[in-house]
Amino acid sequence: MYDRMQTLTDEELNTIHDMSMALLSKTGVAFNEPDAIGIFENRGFTVDGKLVRFTEDQVQEALSQAPSRFQLVARNPEKSAWVGEDDWVFVPTYGAPFKIASDGSRQPGTMQDYDNFCKLVQTSPHIDTNGSKHVEPQDVPSKFAYLDMLLSNILLCDKAFMGSPDSRQAARDCVEMTGLLFGGKDALMEIPATVSLINSLSPLQYSSEMAGAILELARYRQGLLIANMIMGGTSGPVTIPEMLVLMNAEILAGVVLAQLVAPGTPVIYGTTSCPTNMQTGAATVGTPETAIISSMAAQLARFYKLPCRTGGSLTDALVPDAQALAEGAMTLITTVRNGGHFILHSCGMMGGYIGNSFEKWLIDEELCGMVRRMMTPQEIDPAKMDVGIIERAGIGGTYLMQPETLKLCRSAYFSYSLFNKGGGDLQAAQPDIVISAAEKLAQRLGSYEKPDIDPGLETDLRQFVDTRKAAG
Repeated sequence: MYDRMQTLTDEELNTIHDMSMALLSKTGVAFNEPDAIGIFENRGFTVDGKLVRFTEDQVQEALSQAPSRFQLVARNPEKSAWVGEDDWVFVPTYGAPFKIASDGSRQPGTMQDYDNFCKLVQTSPHIDTNGSKHVEPQDVPSKFAYLDMLLSNILLCDKAFMGSPDSRQAARDCVEMTGLLFGGKDALMEIPATVSLINSLSPLQYSSEMAGAILELARYRQGLLIANMIMGGTSGPVTIPEMLVLMNAEILAGVVLAQLVAPGTPVIYGTTSCPTNMQTGAATVGTPETAIISSMAAQLARFYKLPCRTGGSLTDALVPDAQALAEGAMTLITTVRNGGHFILHSCGMMGGYIGNSFEKWLIDEELCGMVRRMMTPQEIDPAKMDVGIIERAGIGGTYLMQPETLKLCRSAYFSYSLFNKGGGDLQAAQPDIVISAAEKLAQRLGSYEKPDIDPGLETDLRQFVDTRKAAG
């Protein structure tokens, strides 16, 4: 396949791998969780306090146990989704502290906002899997906000969803609530029903919360997205090749821990590493360098035969304007074309992860549909191709009234909801796409219907949340 983006050679991939292994064996990675250190010690790893060093054989054994593809099971079986190899999913924005209005103003997120994002996922023809932390709700106690978000994930949308790895207790509660859906926690051993985002603490560390969440979630073989966000020039090297070495070493260390806990645990290799704006010190994600890193991360994941998460519709813009769409399209298309599988931040993300925009969410959603259509292979099969239509139309003929055109005119091409395809009639008033998105939002939320769920199961879930909150 020909692509003008750089395809890493086998020699280049092995160079990054070898340098990563040298880093893991000489410098090591710090795990700030005693139970994780105990697991490493019991399995013969070199441990010095919180520092763990890895050998090539230990890393390769873990990689051999991790699946290259797994099914993410939804409570509605028809909406389960495969992740890995040739299968990929669009997942919405995660972890936004604010809701961003169309004029760029920031507003604290609320549970109503969170619920509305869940409703959009449920009614979306293009977003395959529900996320988590669409916005961080400020109108509920932060200590238990993850419980409210998990409950909304389950009740308002019957697609698979992301879990809550913010602490070890949050991971335990995620397992308990997911277990209620599928007949008990033990059943989860064979049912990857959630994916939880685990971020290393760059450079070369895992926090107690993240390492503890790996232990709790891997114990029941729930999906783990092992990722980092290295900022070039601040938390990692300023140059991309060296950044890739650090990025790779951190991710591999997390993959190893997950497989030590439970061999066969689904892990997704992920990064959102990006440059630092050297004028402000902030991360800049809507950049060509971010797209390069996304492309190369996907190639490294493929090298290790692991599913990959990177990219999404990333932007540094603070309003859903031309910059937001241009940067988002650049990173989203790069990610999909280069082999990403779990496309987090597919829609809505604004200002370098600072916010989520309802209007941009809907615009990005349509972009996701366009990208999926663009990636759909065309079947070139002489047994199924009918060139007779060309002969019937003849020289200088028209295809407009041909039977094939009449049959397929409504389904042959991508169907748009927001993007203006009105042609060249400059006299016709065309609303701004952001205005159209706001109108579409009201229509979507107004027509939302809550998916069916067993009333007894809903009662059990609500009681679990109430009991956990009461226990403090």
